[in-house]
Amino acid sequence: MKHRAFELERWQSTHEHHVELNLTESGVHPLLVSELVELAGQERDFLDQVRLEYSPAHGSDDLREKIAALYPDATEACVVATTGGAEANYAASMHLMEPGVPVAVMLPNYMQVPGIVENFGAPTLPFHLVRKDGWQPNLNQLQDCLKKGAKLILVTNPNNPTGSILTENSVSEILNLAEQYGAWILADEVYRGAELSGPETPSFWGKSERVMVTNSMSKAYGMPGLRLGWVLTSPESVDSVWGRKDYTTITPNPLSDALACLALDPETRPKVLQRTKDILNNNFEVLRPWLDSQENRFSYCPPGAGAMCYARYNTPINSIAFAEFVRTEKSLLIAPGDHFGVDGHLRLGYGIPADRLEMALARLKEAFDDVEDKIQAGHPS
Repeated sequence: MKHRAFELERWQSTHEHHVELNLTESGVHPLLVSELVELAGQERDFLDQVRLEYSPAHGSDDLREKIAALYPDATEACVVATTGGAEANYAASMHLMEPGVPVAVMLPNYMQVPGIVENFGAPTLPFHLVRKDGWQPNLNQLQDCLKKGAKLILVTNPNNPTGSILTENSVSEILNLAEQYGAWILADEVYRGAELSGPETPSFWGKSERVMVTNSMSKAYGMPGLRLGWVLTSPESVDSVWGRKDYTTITPNPLSDALACLALDPETRPKVLQRTKDILNNNFEVLRPWLDSQENRFSYCPPGAGAMCYARYNTPINSIAFAEFVRTEKSLLIAPGDHFGVDGHLRLGYGIPADRLEMALARLKEAFDDVEDKIQAGHPS
């Protein structure tokens, strides 16, 4: 079987524990269990009562009820809990793909599902987000993908890596095109709830019968270590999606199930999301002036959600080559634009503690200065 490497995840997993500073994460600094317990007003020993058994394979009733409550007209019968958003995307895409049938892929994007599609043997057809339009989709390109036979549209909203949020008009047009050509929409909504300001991003759920949604506790909630995600689909499709898990992780971790229930409680969830928003807004006030002070080195659209800014840089060097230089020379890990399908950019994660963010940005400036000095001296590598 054809294998396409998942470059971003391999880059992170290989190097993130061997550098001093890391700007590759797109979520906020993770919560401690004690912090979550305190936000929820629980006794610190409540986990003592969690039995380390096989939990219900598609999530406990309590968990699925709490997830369903986040979406209009959803019920627990629509929910399959998974081991992280990655498994949610895997199970959903494996259900929706057909051998040899093209898939329309939004670019730039988190490239997990496009990689799954290509490894499955289906062609991918890109439609691009346009920077000058605030990273909104080129709908003519999407229509061309559908004319070429695409029957699945991959959407990430809010988007990774740009942090952009689809406008109401963009959402409406994507839905209209999907309906016109009989295509499904798979919407990864893992940054929903991590908006810097304004209301929570509306879900694609409930806007069409041909919509499947994935999400997780990793980004908006600051709990990536739970490895707890979910697929929201029609009750008729649950068995098929659930069946994909029977060959992978089988069941969520019972501790993760219990902690996710705690975080998604209607009294606790707003407190968790407010913590995220506070970190995002405070830290972007560190990143924004730093970007603006770099003498036209960068151009960027301020993100609407997520702890990430997709900045275009003017230095004439490939993004992967630059990221490797920064890693080896500055002990700093950054996410190159090539890993999202668009070179000449960096995804700068700004969810780490502010003092470490300042240190990382200082090293990044040094790296750009060093590379530009080498280029001017005629030694670009």
